[in-house]
Amino acid sequence: MIVEGMTTPYERPSTTLRRTGIAGRLFRAAVTAHTVASFGQPVFAGVYLTGEIGGLDWHARGADVVFSLALVQAAASALTRSLWPISLSVLIVSAEAVQYMAGVSGLLWVHFPLGVMLIAALAVLSAAVWVRPLPNRAGGDRAGEAGEPGREETHA
Repeated sequence: MIVEGMTTPYERPSTTLRRTGIAGRLFRAAVTAHTVASFGQPVFAGVYLTGEIGGLDWHARGADVVFSLALVQAAASALTRSLWPISLSVLIVSAEAVQYMAGVSGLLWVHFPLGVMLIAALAVLSAAVWVRPLPNRAGGDRAGEAGEPGREETHA
């Protein structure tokens, strides 16, 4: 029998709350900006496909912005000194380089599906960086190691 106000071992909140540090916040901001810019790309392509010639120019300029933000994201991921942000960012930069070249070359059979996959990957990554705690400072995911005060915050 469970009484109102009592918690079972399965209902207890975590006693440790890891804070996200400056490197993590920079990475979070870069991923968010990159994701927002990427979501504009299909809109610009759609404008072009509806017959507005200027839409192709918007799409091309958007591609430059998106790729630049991918590079910013990769640089910010390096500041976290954590494996998962760095590896995902390098993978996304590589895929966007292929995406960019396929678009310039007119290889739409590569450009369209790769664009869909990149937007889906960025949406998932964006959700992950807002849900998952990121490193407290440039130094990796070593929260709770001995000799590192301030890495954990305890709450009741």
